[in-house]
Amino acid sequence: MNIIVETKSPAASTGTLKIGPHVFDCTLGRAGVIAAADKKEGDGKTPLGTFPLRYLLYRADRVPKPETGLKTEILAPETGWCEDPAHPDYNKKITLPHPAVHDRMTREDHLYDYMVVVGYNDAPAVAGKGSAIFMHLARTDFTPTAGCVGLKKEDLLAVLKLCGAAAQITILPPS
Repeated sequence: MNIIVETKSPAASTGTLKIGPHVFDCTLGRAGVIAAADKKEGDGKTPLGTFPLRYLLYRADRVPKPETGLKTEILAPETGWCEDPAHPDYNKKITLPHPAVHDRMTREDHLYDYMVVVGYNDAPAVAGKGSAIFMHLARTDFTPTAGCVGLKKEDLLAVLKLCGAAAQITILPPS
């Protein structure tokens, strides 16, 4: 099933996520949305386009495995994500410790308790075009992300339940 994300303006950091007849509020990048061709590492923007959902990572030490048709993996304490455009592991899941600039995936907060890897800039990764685009839990105050799509826990679990192995997310430009 295809997921559709819509926003009201290019600078909007919130939008709506639609899957089938279901509609959920979501958070987006703090700097709004941008055409994938113009995306840059660290710009705080959510890329526009259609991208496959690669797999779900989840914190088995905190939450149960959700019902989903997506491939699932347990998020281990040594899991990281390379955000260093100069490193060959750029925009890939890595094992920590790692010499490159990276994000630790087992965060103290709960944002990555459930996290879907969005297939953006990964086939192959182009240095500097952006990394670590996920669909994950939103902050409790619903503040923007660094470029990901954030959802309330109950909403993300509902979306995961509707996702099959071939699920995609389409982030649309404002209409």
